Amino acid sequence: MNHSHSHAPVSGHVGARYRGRMLATFVMVTLFMVVELVFGILAGSLALISDAGHMLADVVALGAALLATTWAARSAATGKMTYGAYRAEVFASGLTVLIMAGVAVYVLVEAFSRLGHGNDVATTPMLVVGALGLVVNVISLLLLRDGAKSSINVKGAYFEVISDAAGSVGVLVAGLLIAITGWHLWDTVVALAIGAFVAVRAVVLGRQVLAILGQEAPPDVSVDEVAGDLEAVPGVTDVHDLHLWTLTSGMHVATAHLVVDANSPTQEVLTQAQEVLAQQHGIEHATLQTESGPTPQCQLDW
Repeated sequence: MNHSHSHAPVSGHVGARYRGRMLATFVMVTLFMVVELVFGILAGSLALISDAGHMLADVVALGAALLATTWAARSAATGKMTYGAYRAEVFASGLTVLIMAGVAVYVLVEAFSRLGHGNDVATTPMLVVGALGLVVNVISLLLLRDGAKSSINVKGAYFEVISDAAGSVGVLVAGLLIAITGWHLWDTVVALAIGAFVAVRAVVLGRQVLAILGQEAPPDVSVDEVAGDLEAVPGVTDVHDLHLWTLTSGMHVATAHLVVDANSPTQEVLTQAQEVLAQQHGIEHATLQTESGPTPQCQLDW
């Protein structure tokens, strides 16, 4: 009986090379979030306040990406975290979901309470802060653009900044419409749109977090196809106890028992099986066990 572990380099954390750019983006977005919140309160603009809440969720997401690239390079001091600290990203994403949900509820409740009321909104702060926010977002996008092509963590941060840019554009549009039409309800309308957008993102991200924590098979990997491809490896007569799950975004893991013909060299079978998982299914960390027949432990129903 043989065991084999493939530990190919995980491409999702080459983002460590872009840690400096991510940190710069994190600092800029955090500082601007505070500015936007303060001026939103002073101007009485729910659109600015809601966009600041949206940016708060993005600050947490950016922080999670930074922690993931930092902790992924460290070994566990106690030896108990045998998979490292990769799951920190998932837990941080769960916190992001809670923040996003809270922001969405607050914005939507406040927006509906303002409907039918003529709340005065100062348009000058909206236009100035919205324009500054767009500048910050464009700079951040330029900083993260290259890293987003090779790192899933940087790509996630890149998409967060894109959504921030959309919020800044919304604030600008609301300010312009109020200045042109004198209808202050545009501020509430844009806030409703931002609140709905944040709520949808919270639901989508929440489902992804629960799927990972529930150890579901990755959505882009077919269990049946993986089993079939492993059974097609020369020398493999059966595949059982196949388990597939996601450790963190972009890092899929697999375990399986391979029943190997007695005349087949097990090391060659293991090598080919690992290549199948890595090259055809993007599973770079696999623990495979070869055997001539099922063992008593294989009778477990979990």
